[in-house]
Amino acid sequence: MILDRYFARRFMQNFFVIGGIFLTLIILIDLVEQVRRFDDANLSFGQLLQLTLLNTPAAISEMLPLLVILTTIALFVGLARSSELVVTRAIGRSGLRVLVAPAVLALLIGAVAVALLNPIAAATSEEFRRLSDGYRNNGDSTLSISREGLWLRQGTNTGQSVIHARGTLNGERLGLRDVTVIAFGPNGIPTEQITADRAVLEDGQWALQQAKVWTIQDDLNPEAASVTHDTLNLPTTLTRDKIIDRLGRQDSVSIYDLPQLIRDLREAGFSTKQYEVWLQAQLARPLFLVSMVLIGAAFTMRHVRFGGTGIAVLTAVLLGFSVYFVRNFAQILGENGQLPIMISAWAPPIAGIFLSLGLLLHVEDG
Repeated sequence: MILDRYFARRFMQNFFVIGGIFLTLIILIDLVEQVRRFDDANLSFGQLLQLTLLNTPAAISEMLPLLVILTTIALFVGLARSSELVVTRAIGRSGLRVLVAPAVLALLIGAVAVALLNPIAAATSEEFRRLSDGYRNNGDSTLSISREGLWLRQGTNTGQSVIHARGTLNGERLGLRDVTVIAFGPNGIPTEQITADRAVLEDGQWALQQAKVWTIQDDLNPEAASVTHDTLNLPTTLTRDKIIDRLGRQDSVSIYDLPQLIRDLREAGFSTKQYEVWLQAQLARPLFLVSMVLIGAAFTMRHVRFGGTGIAVLTAVLLGFSVYFVRNFAQILGENGQLPIMISAWAPPIAGIFLSLGLLLHVEDG
């Protein structure tokens, strides 16, 4: 038990040191990126730093597997160089028994990442997108999906517009059906309402088909002054990539809100596979971090007198990246419906655990 606490303390010390180094690098690199992105927006240093800090939790969450495998490598290379692993084996404790404390800590780190870091990263990512859209478009644009359909808010130089649609249309261009638009002036007062059978997103505008426009004024009867158009163009700052990106940004939704969002999407007639895969992948994250610990240990739990430490470390990192790539590829297959959702999310971490356990058993027992 004393050895377990010792190995756990060494593991956490390495984790915080490596995490601090990566955190500093992430902030510096992302700050430079924000300066480049908003070079024409004349933002202050405080605003750029705010955007950087809002983007940091999501970056840390994404890099957590790399932090865990590097922590494991640093731990066991250090133990091997000080001959502590040799002493540990000499008192009758197997290499697999040594891995219990790091594996349990990785499991706890994964659980904390799912329960706390995920909601924080989702909230900060959403705020980052809201602020960046506002700085770039002279007004923020948001997207929301509920059981009533799709809601869009777009900003232009003339004011804000809220767009509601019952669903989307299939095709090369992004299209919406059963559309209602409420336009607001610069003072925030509604100026007109538009309904249309469909709206197709073109370059810098929505092409509304079979549209009817009601002008909203205090001294005007809206119905008497209404106008019908076969086609009506509505200016927009949105693009297809922005909308598709927001529709597919699962990382901006907290894991606690995902089940309700999946139900709302299903009732509104939208595909939910990508959100279901993301939910299961987040639940499987603790096991994936455990697999990173086992992979890192499989190549570094050897005495330095055997040589080849650098090759062993490089092999461990490359294998960890390979498992990470396989996990992401499996998630893409799950989102496209080519793999069952549970298999696409849970198979890679479980396969990584069994693969590394096989290597460890081969090294330990021959």
